[in-house]
Formats: sequence, structure tokens, C-alpha cells
Amino acid sequence: EQKPLWEHYLSCDGSPDPTVLQEINTFMSLWRDDQNEDVQLVMEKGEQVLNLIEKLQFLILDTPPSEITEKETVQYQESILELQNLLHQKYNGATEHLLKTANMYEDSETGNMQAVIKDKNVTFCIWANLKKKVRLKNHMFCDAQHGFDLPKSLAMSSVAVRILHTYYDHLSPLWLQCQSVPRLEVLDSKELTQHSKDNVEEPEEEEKKAKEEPSVPTEEEMCSDGRKVVKEISQKETNEKEEAITDENIVDLQQFVPVGGVYHIDALQLPPQVKQINDWSMVEVLNVGLQAYPYPPEEAEDATYPPIQITLRLSDNVMYFEDPVIARWDPAGQQWRTDGISNITYERQAKSITFEMRAFYTVALLQDAHLNMPYQAWELQPTGTDEALLIVTTVFATIQIQIKGNQCMLSSVVVEEKDVLSYVTGKWLSPVDLRAVLKKAGVNIFPGAYSHKYVSVNKKAPLAEVRAYQQMALVASAFAFAWSKWNLEAGQEQVVFKVSEHLKADSVKDWSLYMFNGQKAQKLKITESSEAFSEELEEDSEFHSTLYHMLKDFASKEAIDKVETANFLFIDVVYQLLLATRVLTYS
Repeated sequence: EQKPLWEHYLSCDGSPDPTVLQEINTFMSLWRDDQNEDVQLVMEKGEQVLNLIEKLQFLILDTPPSEITEKETVQYQESILELQNLLHQKYNGATEHLLKTANMYEDSETGNMQAVIKDKNVTFCIWANLKKKVRLKNHMFCDAQHGFDLPKSLAMSSVAVRILHTYYDHLSPLWLQCQSVPRLEVLDSKELTQHSKDNVEEPEEEEKKAKEEPSVPTEEEMCSDGRKVVKEISQKETNEKEEAITDENIVDLQQFVPVGGVYHIDALQLPPQVKQINDWSMVEVLNVGLQAYPYPPEEAEDATYPPIQITLRLSDNVMYFEDPVIARWDPAGQQWRTDGISNITYERQAKSITFEMRAFYTVALLQDAHLNMPYQAWELQPTGTDEALLIVTTVFATIQIQIKGNQCMLSSVVVEEKDVLSYVTGKWLSPVDLRAVLKKAGVNIFPGAYSHKYVSVNKKAPLAEVRAYQQMALVASAFAFAWSKWNLEAGQEQVVFKVSEHLKADSVKDWSLYMFNGQKAQKLKITESSEAFSEELEEDSEFHSTLYHMLKDFASKEAIDKVETANFLFIDVVYQLLLATRVLTYS
């Protein structure tokens, strides 16, 4: 699986190979020494850095454990952190450069500086208090719709305000790293390398339970793969040392996820400004870098210093199904906290949120990670050769995912009868990327290793659940599957779902109920509308050890031919998506 590296050589865009320590270190030291702090250049280079970080994260996540050493994992993680820190230093350098030339961005009305500079990864909103007039203490950045209202003392000071919105979140993984340390002693060493990897990733990848990449070509291989995933699912559910968070101001990132990126809100000291003297531009050079403006002042009692009011316009690329929780980053504890923020008003229609904070903080808007769980229904149906459609219906949304060959695509997200998130629909992605994109957009239908603590789940034996997904994937080219209410009644050891042979996209589905416990499949006599649950067998049917053999009894030759010629990559993607959504447990 050398694809990322191969693509890297083909792209030859001058970017380093992030897995080669020497290349990545040379790249970083060259950029560190580069004195050009033009904000556009920094943003362009920033995009390259974000791509390198993404490549490394993907390698940590997506490489089978047998192909990556612990040493490599640690090296990649260290490179990720260094790249993230360097990027932020460069943003600070670019900010300082802008502030030294503040008069170039002078606002004709107020005489103060204001600038909004953005690309697809970041938005810089910078305001500099050149006039120091009390009546100019608030400002709304028109191009970004973010704004602030300063206390009087700041309106009279040499201060600049920066709202730097990064559409990515490099902070939350730091919390997950801190969290992962004490849990490791529970596992044996082989699990340990796996587990420490799982916990360092972006929160959105945190539950990459089971390294979900087993390919599913043959029955024999399937069994061994199945056991591996079963072992990991059951282990994660039993091996947790419950470390409840006692301070209720600390955000539990297994329960809440930041959506819409991170807002770094800073008060900065205004550097000396350029003066024009005849044909000369003169500026006093202080080699101190970008300096924060302390507020409230160190010696101050909080009570006497009024709060700062901030308004943020929420990103259109994110779904907020409920009022977001606002939290501030606490660098000392490496955690998100909700104290220090008050008077929150959320305007759903205008998609804006206004709040007060005691000091200048880095903030994020968080959403309950499980508000789309448990699902209300799900269905998987074939739509062509090596093509299928997975539909998951939640309280808030209906999500449709198309599967074709080795890729999948978000085809629609419908909320209150409206199509939303059009910017992410219609793109073919790998299952891993699709999950990242959906979670980033605030639509989480991927339970994590800890989700059962926050959702009342319909617990099922991992063996039955995982084997069912494998078997469903194997025959998904010719059979449709769907949610059954009887799955709740069937007990922990077995799963129940509806099945229908489905060869033409528009044909009516003739559903039957099947029950499976991982070792034994059977067709049930009851229908979805029966009075009560019964395990009685359908007449003229018998037990089989697999779903495939069970379905063969009732299927047309055409359907079985289709199953036997299905591409193993298609089967694998269907399996990955079923395992990622865990529809048999979380519906």
C-alpha cells in the first residue's frame, strides 16, 4: 500500500516527503529562516504545511499495525506537532508584519486599521486602534461578520485585536494525547501500540476502532479478520478505566466535539508604526516579535475589569443542530473549559453567536457528538454493478451515501426537507475521508469507542454484529438490507434485519426477516407487522452457518451470480461503512 508515497513522487511539487525526517526538518528550518512575512505567502505555504500534516495523520491512521513501527508513529506525531507550531509562529509573524504597516489598511471613516484576509484554511481579522477614541471601541469585520466591543480602558490603549479563525482544530488532539497516557497500562504491549495511536488523532479519528481496513475477499480470511475486530470492539468496551471528569467546567471531548474550527481571539500590543519623512519610510525595529496585550492587567482584581464582548458568525459549512457550547482553550491544562464565558446569545437564523469573556481566549463552538444517535432507521440497497446506497435516518437528518467500487460519496444530507452541505456532497472519497468530512461538518453518524457511555444502545455481542456486517457486505451487490424493530427484542446474542433480493433499482422490495448470531443464520416466520417477536423458523427453511448460504436457499440464480462476481474492493467499502456506522447497535 505505497499509494501516498507514489502520489507524492508523481506530484513533485517541491514539497518534502513528510515520512523522511531529514526532508521534513530541512523544509521546516528553511521556512523558519525565511524572513518574508507577507500574509498571502504565509497562507500559501500554510496550505502546503496542512497537507503535510494531513499526510502524516493519514499514515498513522491508515497503515496496518504490522507495517508501521512504534518509532515511526512517534516520529510522525512529533513532526505533526512541530509543523503545527511552526505554522502558528508564521501566522504570528504575518500578523506582526500587517500591524507594522497598519496605516496601509486605514479605514476612511474611523481612521483605525481594519483588514480581513482569508483563504480556504484560515481567516485573519485584524483591527488596530490607531486613533484611541472611546467612541470607536467596537468594530464589525464586514467580510467575515465577526466583531467585538472593547472595555473603555482598551479603547484608549495602543492595542490591536486579532480574530484568527482556523477551519481546522489542532488543539483538541492535545487533550486526547494527555488523556491517553493513564489508560495504557490496561492493555498488553501489542494493544498498547495500537491504542496509543488511536488516541492521538484528531477527535474525529479517535474512534477509528478496529483499524477498519480488513479486505473481505474470502470466507476463511474473513473469519480471522472478524475475530480481530470483534476482539478490539469488546476490548474497548470492557477495558476502560473509568476516569470521570470531576470539574464540570472541563469539556469531555468524547461527549462534545468542536465543529467549525477554532477562533484565536487576541489583544496585541501595537508595534511602532512606519513614518513617512520626505521619500523615506522609517520604522523603529523592536526585535521582540508579536506581543500580547495583557487584559485584565496582571495586578487587577477581575471584578473591576469589564468583560470583552465578541460576536462570531458561524461557518456555513457546518450544521449546528442544537445551540453550540462555547469553550475556551486552557493551555496549561491542555483542555477546553466553559468557565470565563458568559451572557451567550445564539441567533439560529442569522447563524451568529454573541458572548462575553473575562479575558482574551482561544475559543471553539462544540456540539454533542451523539445528537444524531441512536439512528431512527437505516437501509442498504444495491443500485448497480458494484454500486450501492446506504441511507441513515436520524432525529435531525437523512444521510445518503453512495458506494461505487472502492469509493463512497455523500450524495445528500436532508434536514427539515432541505438539502444542506452542498459543498461536500458529490465528491468521491475513501471511507476514512468521508467520515472526516462528515464529522467536520457536524454530522456524526460514526460511534466512537466510548459512545456507548453517552447513547442508550441496543447492546449486541461483537461477534454477531461484526460477522453480520461482513456477511451483508459479501451479498450487498444483489440484496437490500434494512432496519427491523425486532432487532431490539432479539437479545444481545443475535441481530435481526430485513432482507430483500434487489436486482433492479426501482423494483419493489419484498422484505423477509433474518436472524444471525455470527455462527448460525435463520429465516424468521414473523413479519415486521407481527404482534410479537418469535424465533420460529419460516416453513421449509433450515439453519445455515452463514447468511450467504441462507439467502442462497431463496435467491434467484441471477442474484447469486451477481454476488459471486462482486468486486472485493466494493465488498470492503460496504463493510467499512457498516462497521463505521454500526447500524445494528446504534439504531
